Amino acid sequence: MDVFSRTFLPATAEAALPIPTVSRHMPLIRRCVEPDDATMFITRCLRPDRPPGGQHLLLLLTRRRLVVTHETRMLRRTRLYLNARLGDLHNVSWRADDRQCAIELAATAGDGLRERFWITLGDRTRVSHVDALLSHVFRPRLPAARLAAQPAPVVVGPMVDLPVWGPSQAA
Repeated sequence: MDVFSRTFLPATAEAALPIPTVSRHMPLIRRCVEPDDATMFITRCLRPDRPPGGQHLLLLLTRRRLVVTHETRMLRRTRLYLNARLGDLHNVSWRADDRQCAIELAATAGDGLRERFWITLGDRTRVSHVDALLSHVFRPRLPAARLAAQPAPVVVGPMVDLPVWGPSQAA
């Protein structure tokens, strides 16, 4: 069993997604990810700027991909809505709303379109967990090579006059 399969099913159970829904979306998602991608987060989400015309399913994988699938209400047909490498997303931002126990995630895809998703999580602990997860994935970090190349910080303290001890004063 590959890494994706080992991590996908526990993530769907944590999100309380029904097995029939997961089964309908799985072929689309499977085509978008590598077998060594680990599922970090999966849940239902909506588009706040559009009337609810079906459920979207948001999938965040490692530091590589964001996959969003769409399912129609009547016929329950699934289609791929967004498949983007995380490096191709620009201006990624999110706003945690503790009052509504939700997060609004926004990102500009490679084609220049601004995508917004409303993720309802149910309780405040999950909101803080997903907020920390998004910070971990999308906040830029300095590569180790750049950290090593930076000079060590110089700490300058207050100027203090210290007595000078010569060989005659040491004893």
